[in-house]
Amino acid sequence: MPQGKPSVVPDDGLTTRQRRHRPLVVVHTGIGKGKSTAAFGLALRAWNQGWPIGVFQFVKSAKWRVGEERALRVLGDSGEGGSVVWHKMGEGWSWVQRDAQMDNEAKAREGWEQVKRDLAAETYRLYVLDEFTYPMHWGWVDTDEVVEVLRNRPGTQHVVITGRNAPRKLVDFADLVTDMSKVKHPMDVGQKGQKGIEW
Repeated sequence: MPQGKPSVVPDDGLTTRQRRHRPLVVVHTGIGKGKSTAAFGLALRAWNQGWPIGVFQFVKSAKWRVGEERALRVLGDSGEGGSVVWHKMGEGWSWVQRDAQMDNEAKAREGWEQVKRDLAAETYRLYVLDEFTYPMHWGWVDTDEVVEVLRNRPGTQHVVITGRNAPRKLVDFADLVTDMSKVKHPMDVGQKGQKGIEW
């Protein structure tokens, strides 16, 4: 394993070990493919470390049976590694009984309220907020509030946020930001998504 040497050592009063174990906010954004895939790759690593994982899918249809969901649910139920709890806005947040009457904006806000409750309770060690940039971009969830809640989250909770159009304030705040750019994609020449690649 290559040994990374930081180009700058911050004057933050932390030891190298304390800085190394600091919880991160990670953002995967951009127009390229792979934002959610990369986040679920991190979830696999977290599962292997025995961390409890909470996945919150904010936009994707509940009808989509993505491979990562099935794999992580099976792993979470295996008794090895960490637990995995999966919430999908489109199929009704599991904690909201009135979900059928709620519009997408209200569902997104309720999903964020649950994330806030879970962060305050330190429910998970890794949170995957899949497609969460969209509710912020559309103005459904206040970006300033998101940044403030994440800044003040207790414990050692890591948060990964995916989606296009990540707000500038979130990007500036995050510890790790990857902008997925597209060079080529099969859809450019009329090929639709396929099993095993897109889901």
